[in-house]
Amino acid sequence: MVKGVEGAGLPVVHVCTVTPISMTVGANRIVPAVAIPHPLGNPALEADEEKKLRRNLVEKALHALTVEVDDQTIFE
Repeated sequence: MVKGVEGAGLPVVHVCTVTPISMTVGANRIVPAVAIPHPLGNPALEADEEKKLRRNLVEKALHALTVEVDDQTIFE
C-alpha cells in the first residue's frame, strides 16, 4: 500500500514498531514507534509527558514528509 500511494506522487511516512518489516514492504520514510501494544504513546507516563511523546512522534513524521528521499530512510 505504501509503495502504491508513493507511486501516485504522494509522500508517505510509515510509523511502525518493527522497522525491519517496513523495510521489507518497501516504505521509503520510516519513523520508529514506541511499542507494539501502544505505538503512539505510553500509558505508563503522566498525561503531560505522554502528550510530549506523541507530539514528538507526529513532528518526526511531518518532518519526514518534507524530506526528499532516494532510498529507504529511518528517521530516529
